[in-house]
Amino acid sequence: MEISIQVLHGPNLNLLGIREPDVYGRETLQDVDEMVRAEGESLGVEVHCFQSNIEGELVNALHAAREVHQGIVINPGALTHYSIALRDAIAGIGLPCVEVHLSNVHAREEFRHRSVIAPVCLGQIAGFSLQSYQLGLHAVVHHLRQKGAR
Repeated sequence: MEISIQVLHGPNLNLLGIREPDVYGRETLQDVDEMVRAEGESLGVEVHCFQSNIEGELVNALHAAREVHQGIVINPGALTHYSIALRDAIAGIGLPCVEVHLSNVHAREEFRHRSVIAPVCLGQIAGFSLQSYQLGLHAVVHHLRQKGAR
């Protein structure tokens, strides 16, 4: 089986490079997508990227991923802290998922310290800027290969 990974970006990530560059960096969402696709190619996996500011579109993307992808890397943005709909979608599709964040959410405002998403994921990677996505991709691919996917 060929491994295909869905990378999902939540609200406001389309503003990367513009929004709070001291926190999120100067790279754009296009830079993130190009980097994660190139990393996927080096690992021998396909990477498909999608961003939405709309919670329901992300839920729909998770549901659709069940049919065509083997794993998920997700940066839910602010939805991390309160979206039971995303949490339930991740739990419901049964695909291994890694939650990623560009900034160290645990070193920021207290409301950012809690994730409702992390308990249904393989793990959470935060604070490594763009490398958080690379690390998340490596983690989900490693997990899948340990389970027997190619």
